[in-house]
Amino acid sequence: MRKTLTALALLIASPVAAQPVLLATIGMIGDPAQRMAGDCVQVEVLIGPGLDPHLYQARPSDVALLRSADGIVALGLGLEGRLGAILERVGAAVLGPSVEPERLLLHGDAPDPHIWMDPGLWATTFPALAEVLTNLAPDCAGQIASGRDSEIARAEALDIWARETLATIPEAQRVLLTAHDAFHYFSRAYGLENAAIQGISTESEASIADIDATAQLAADRQVPAAFIETTLNPRAIRALVEAAASKGHTLSIGGSLYSDALGETGSGADTWPGMIVANVTTITEALGGTVLPLPAAVLP
Repeated sequence: MRKTLTALALLIASPVAAQPVLLATIGMIGDPAQRMAGDCVQVEVLIGPGLDPHLYQARPSDVALLRSADGIVALGLGLEGRLGAILERVGAAVLGPSVEPERLLLHGDAPDPHIWMDPGLWATTFPALAEVLTNLAPDCAGQIASGRDSEIARAEALDIWARETLATIPEAQRVLLTAHDAFHYFSRAYGLENAAIQGISTESEASIADIDATAQLAADRQVPAAFIETTLNPRAIRALVEAAASKGHTLSIGGSLYSDALGETGSGADTWPGMIVANVTTITEALGGTVLPLPAAVLP
C-alpha cells in the first residue's frame, strides 16, 4: 500500500509535458491548423476578429507571444505588411511560397495575398501547414496527416457547394462590389466580376474618383447591392451608395462580408469554412440567387 501511495505521489508531482504552441498570424491559418493538430499542439492567433492584417502593428503584449511560441506561421505575400520584418527576424514559417506561382493573382507587381477566399487554392497550403505542425509534434505525425486530409476534403466539399450556390445568381447580376480588392480569388473561382473601390491593401483611403467610377459601373450594370467588410470602416460603401443615387441608380447595402479576418465567436464565421459559408450566403441572397442546402461535412 505504501509503495502504491509513493508511486502515486511521484506521478502527481511529475510535470506534465506542455503542448507546444504554434502562433498563427491570422485566424484563417489558425483555425484549420488547430483541427489538424487536435490536442497535440496549442494554436494561438495573433491578429484576431475584426482586425486588419494589412495595418496591424505589433503591440507590447505581442512581443511576449512571439518570444514564447514554439513555432510561428504566417501567410506572407505582403499580407502582414507592417509585421513583415518582425516575422522574418523570429524565423516564422511562411505558407505563401507553397502556392504554385502561376495560380497567384498579381496587383501590379505584387501578389494578391487573399488566397483563403478560394477554398480549392487555400487547401494547397495545408500540406505545408501540416509540416509545420509535425515539426512541433513529431510523435503526432500520423494524427496530423489524418487531420490534413480531413481539412482538404472539407475544403473540396465547401468549394463544390459554393460553386453550385453562386451559380444560381442571375448572370447579369454576378458583379461583386466591395470596398477593397480582397475578393479577386473568390470571384475568379466562382465566375463573378470583381469590382472594388480600392486595391488589395487598405493603407490608403478610397478617392472620390474611385468611388465615382465604381458608382458609374453599378449604374451602368444595374448592380443591385454592394457589400461592406467587417474589418473596414463602411464609409466608402456608404459614399458609393450615395454616388450611385446621384446617377439615378438605387444601390443597396447587401450585408457584411468577412474579408481579412474571421468573425467573433458565435458569429457563424468564427471558423475558416464558416467564413466562406457566411460570405457565399450573404452574396447569393443579395444578388438574387438561391442558397443551396449545406452538406454536413462542410462546417466543423
